Amino acid sequence: MTARGGITSIPPRAASASPHEYRSRTADMKARWAVSSRIEQADVQEREQSDSEPPRKIRGGSGAAGPRLVGVRVLKAALHTTVFLCLTATLAHVVLVFFHVAPPNPVSRRYSQHIDAWVYPLFEQNWRLFAPNPDSVNRQVLARTANAGPQGAMQVSPWFDLSAVDSEAVEHQAFPSHTAQNLLRRAWATYTETHGKDDTARTERAVMIQKYLNNIAADRITEHRDDSGHDIDFIQLRVITLPVAAPGSNAADRPPKPVENRLLPWWKVTSHGK
Repeated sequence: MTARGGITSIPPRAASASPHEYRSRTADMKARWAVSSRIEQADVQEREQSDSEPPRKIRGGSGAAGPRLVGVRVLKAALHTTVFLCLTATLAHVVLVFFHVAPPNPVSRRYSQHIDAWVYPLFEQNWRLFAPNPDSVNRQVLARTANAGPQGAMQVSPWFDLSAVDSEAVEHQAFPSHTAQNLLRRAWATYTETHGKDDTARTERAVMIQKYLNNIAADRITEHRDDSGHDIDFIQLRVITLPVAAPGSNAADRPPKPVENRLLPWWKVTSHGK
């Protein structure tokens, strides 16, 4: 018995087979065909049913994917916030520095305190790097100290030439340090800009420059003085401004007259030489 195109065909009877054997074989083949056809029909029905049903979700995956998606969203939000804050700070910095270096205008005059508070002391703009303005005079910065003696009397030291220490560090040096060349000079130039002629600190930056100059002088004296066992209670600066000698003149025979001899008040020293 064979099936062609869904139609069952019974094989022809053999010549040597008896009618009884032929009928029993035919019945056996029909029974096998019926069983096989039922299995095939059931298999076809199951396949059709599985194709028509929607795909089932895998259990256990949704619980892990939820927190992972939330974490990715949080990281993206944090990244976007950080980039936005960096761009905002950069833009604000550029605008404030622009108004600081720009010529005086209504905006810079109105918000001068806010601009100075942002620029000083970390973002100070010094255009002398591109357009140098050399000193037209020679300045000699001297310092002396005072400390309380055993009986309460104040002991004042002789004047110590701070500028001479820098000159010795620069002369005959192929690569002199930037500190020896500009530290004391720039500190004094900034002090004159912030204090004027009366040595009065009217802004926070002026107070900071005064402490800065005080620390420089106290450090230099502490490093080079001989009586290292005594403390420094007070320090005083004296600045002598001398004109630059003309080319070809003999400064030894005719020393130049001081243009300015400025004596600063005594400053309290709290942390040097202790």
